[in-house]
Amino acid sequence: MTDAESGLTAASRLPPGQVVTRKWPVLHYGTTPRIDLARWRLTISGSVENPESLDFTQVESLSGAVVRCDIHCVTRWSRLDNTFEGVPFTAIVARARPHPDARFVTVHAEFGFTANLRLDDLDRPDVLLATRHDGAILTADHGWPLRLVVPHLYFWKSVKWVRGIEFGDVERPGFWERNGYHMRGDPWREERYG
Repeated sequence: MTDAESGLTAASRLPPGQVVTRKWPVLHYGTTPRIDLARWRLTISGSVENPESLDFTQVESLSGAVVRCDIHCVTRWSRLDNTFEGVPFTAIVARARPHPDARFVTVHAEFGFTANLRLDDLDRPDVLLATRHDGAILTADHGWPLRLVVPHLYFWKSVKWVRGIEFGDVERPGFWERNGYHMRGDPWREERYG
């Protein structure tokens, strides 16, 4: 959606303290993993009726969602009008059938990275597991083969290289949260650091 279509100006789409960039900076801790799709799996586990392990072909078969959104990094840059394609997170919730006590999710990624999110922040129509960005397959530096996209939170919550989704009744801090970042990360409230 463009500014003209939404009636919003670019300035009104920027959370406090953010500046617009046209680039998509590459930020992560450590190296970019080398992933063998033949061995790659997405594991759905925890407090769910239907735990399972999906290969990449099975994940792609759930694709079909397109989300156009702005992204906001905790380091103060924002990139407007991104188009992501992939699996709606609502499809994962429908498959997993979380138990009533499952209010939190730990997202697992390569190298043991994790992020904590509330289930109500994930079970929304604009949240997806992306395989594509702006019409092209995600690059490895930006999270190929699967990246979580949670547009309404700071982008560190949009985990790269997703390998697992674990539903639970306890919110456990993820990698960045254990290292001083805020537990939720709402850019409109400047929830940068804990």
